[in-house]
Amino acid sequence: MTRPNIVLMVADDMGYGDFGLYSEGRVHTPALDELASQGIRLTQHYAGSAVCSPSRAALLTGRYPIRTGAVTPQEVLGNDRIALEEATIGDSFKAAGYATGMVGKWHNGAIDPRFHPNARGFDEFAGFRGGWADYYRWNLDRNGALEKSDGRYLTDVLADEASSFISRHRTEPFFLMITWNAPHSPLQAPEDVTKKYVDAGFELGTAIIYAMIEVMDRGITRVREALKTAGVEDDTLLMFTSDNGPAFSHRPDQIPEGVSPAESRFNNGFAGAKGSVYEGGIRVPMIARWANGLPQNVEITDQICFTDWLPTLLSMTGASHVGEKPIDGHDVSAVLKGESPDEQPRRFWQWNMDTPIGTTNAAMRHGDWKLVRPALDIAFASDADKKLATDYVEMDIEYKYHPENFTEVFDWPDPKKIVPEHAAPELYDLSVDVGETNNVAAENPELASKMLAELETWFEEVESERQAIVE
Repeated sequence: MTRPNIVLMVADDMGYGDFGLYSEGRVHTPALDELASQGIRLTQHYAGSAVCSPSRAALLTGRYPIRTGAVTPQEVLGNDRIALEEATIGDSFKAAGYATGMVGKWHNGAIDPRFHPNARGFDEFAGFRGGWADYYRWNLDRNGALEKSDGRYLTDVLADEASSFISRHRTEPFFLMITWNAPHSPLQAPEDVTKKYVDAGFELGTAIIYAMIEVMDRGITRVREALKTAGVEDDTLLMFTSDNGPAFSHRPDQIPEGVSPAESRFNNGFAGAKGSVYEGGIRVPMIARWANGLPQNVEITDQICFTDWLPTLLSMTGASHVGEKPIDGHDVSAVLKGESPDEQPRRFWQWNMDTPIGTTNAAMRHGDWKLVRPALDIAFASDADKKLATDYVEMDIEYKYHPENFTEVFDWPDPKKIVPEHAAPELYDLSVDVGETNNVAAENPELASKMLAELETWFEEVESERQAIVE
């Protein structure tokens, strides 16, 4: 069998409920729905984290993000970086003779050329290195050189760049990541598309988000057309997922005047959203089509996580992992072809802003059981610490609009915080309670205690590895 090309598409802040297929017709996504009907659909697929940078680090390295140093989306502090000692999926495919490219959002080392995608295994990069970009006033980083916006809508620009990469590399095996900006804020979409959703009765904020997704869906159509034109569509594994669940709140300066920052959208019955380790924050769509290598029109209910994709894709292409660090993920290529594992592996998540704190917003899943350590209300130790955190955010915003002004990260301390007593862990049986509405920890104390101990042991392990990077 010929080695397949890989096109791995990642949306930004998009949940299951943002598909036409899963949204009861709320969103118009014909390209995604067609792709889903022609390939495999994963219904228990998990991101690497509840937020962007660490989640993408898990996808790129096959390792839990805390291990890699990418712990939170703070560009100017370098907390989005994958440590230089880590190998990426781009490194492995490049070593295997693939042409490697990334189009879109990076956010795993926004500042310093050592952390640029071109230095992390990607021959070509056309996109932006921070956490988001204005859809009309963008700065395109093309292999390290900045190009100013020409007024086109950013999603269309990324579709053009991806199509160009496919056309130029059609005669050789290629690995391409298309990391769309949509539907991450700022909430901006063409007015004619937005109007369709307003006329359908949606509030303006939701209408804009759905319009952003629809334009991205058109971009996916263009990617498929590029594959067909190049004559490689059936020999290409075309994948689509999201980095985390939907964002239900936005900064006031990221939304149009008159739009509520807390406006929400359909989330398929899941609890929580972006930033949360409940299902709504970490369970994300994945669909994939490879006509010459995978079943078609199949739904798979086995649990698969971002960390699994690096070993799986390397296995499916006959490529080898070039890194020396152990992989946390599992090769699930047999699962994709219809075989279920004897036992579902344990999975872990934890996220909070700044230095990781294991007692807050952490979760473990084993089989149908999921243990959650709820997010704590962590306060800043002083007004000065609160201002310091605000300054970080403002500098991140400044970086996104003027990346040319930043050459190194800021050597600023973490804001000091007051961490309250941790809350009692929650236990859910997801086989009957996917909405995580019925905490059964009291009825299953031994299981809850055992899973909590495993979660604590995992966090101590990954945090000690992160500390070794910092020191």
